[in-house]
Amino acid sequence: MIRAVAALEPPDDGRLAAVRAALPALEAGIYLNTGSVGPLPAETAAAMAELADYELHTGRAHTAYLEETLQRMAEARAAVAAVLTADVADIALTHSTTDGMNIGVWSIDWGPGDRAVTTSLEHPGGIGALYNLRERLGIELAFVDVGPSRGTADLLADFDRAIDDRTRVVAISHALWASGTVLPIARIAEIAHARGAVVVVDGAQTAGAMPVDLAATGADVYAIPAQKWLLGPEGMGAVAVAPSVRDRLAPAYGGHFTFRTIDSAGTADWWPDARRFEASNYHRPSIVGMARSIGWMSMFVGLDWIYERGAAMAREAARRLAAIDGVEVVTPVDRMATLVAFRIAGWPAQVALDELSARVFAVARTVPLIDALRISVGFFTSDAELERFAGGVELLAAHSPATIPPRRSLTILTGG
Repeated sequence: MIRAVAALEPPDDGRLAAVRAALPALEAGIYLNTGSVGPLPAETAAAMAELADYELHTGRAHTAYLEETLQRMAEARAAVAAVLTADVADIALTHSTTDGMNIGVWSIDWGPGDRAVTTSLEHPGGIGALYNLRERLGIELAFVDVGPSRGTADLLADFDRAIDDRTRVVAISHALWASGTVLPIARIAEIAHARGAVVVVDGAQTAGAMPVDLAATGADVYAIPAQKWLLGPEGMGAVAVAPSVRDRLAPAYGGHFTFRTIDSAGTADWWPDARRFEASNYHRPSIVGMARSIGWMSMFVGLDWIYERGAAMAREAARRLAAIDGVEVVTPVDRMATLVAFRIAGWPAQVALDELSARVFAVARTVPLIDALRISVGFFTSDAELERFAGGVELLAAHSPATIPPRRSLTILTGG
């Protein structure tokens, strides 16, 4: 099993400055949307650009280049395994979290009358496959209410009622993208496994944001993206498939990368590990980019520091926002990772975001599902940024869209 190594340098007062200097996008505003796409390390961008230049000027057709790509793929799997505290054999590369969720869902031998259980606040990328199954095969799809006001005991009781002997899959997020709530997935998995169901987990808002131990989560399939909290390129991701279910799940797709050997006589030898779930090739600079970003986080920054500081800054952001009159923090502080969802009384979420973007240069997003704003607080977020953002929110909360003072404007005089 691979575990993340500590950073080469111990945490010190200069670490945050060094980290921020290595993430140039932080200069463009208050970066509070890593839950959608994280800032790319300069080191990652340079490595990807170098490989893209090689492809342009030397080409991509050399056999040696393919052999080197296979090695880079192995390095990327190892990097992911370290983040998920898993074995390399558990990891397959994908193009996204959505790919990984589809791998888990479509690997089941479904039939009419089968049932799947999910939650009321899942991302479409996580449960889109379930909607397709319901449409094509008529499976029953049950939704557990996971509104942020609901406590853990109530949630577990509802999952206990929803998961029955007909349930083939429980598809849930580790941390809900809409509310930021961290679900008790290990306890949900216990219920699901007792009834023979496979647990497929969307880890888009947890991998790279908080410690993840694949075995401890209880997940059979754990899907992650590269571009969010792992600060990698878009179009890359990975899926972890626990060894206990690898022989039970049948890959829905097959291709050159699925097999250890294959011949024209019809003989096919699947990889014995999770690589059997890899079907197609990947953008080679992005393979390197994902591994480089994870390596940068592990070796230059330190995953323990990332998790500890990210969690502390997110809780501090929630505390500052909750202290503002007229602001409702939706995310349960006792069950959160690094997402904070909130509402400002009298302000539609999108109108509030537009004001905050213009006034304090905040890069965030809205969540239409719950009509809230959502900020992603990273290990690289500074206290000064949180203070400036909270100040902007406080200004909005003290006014309505009709009464807020106009923003400053710059008048430019030009010669006639």
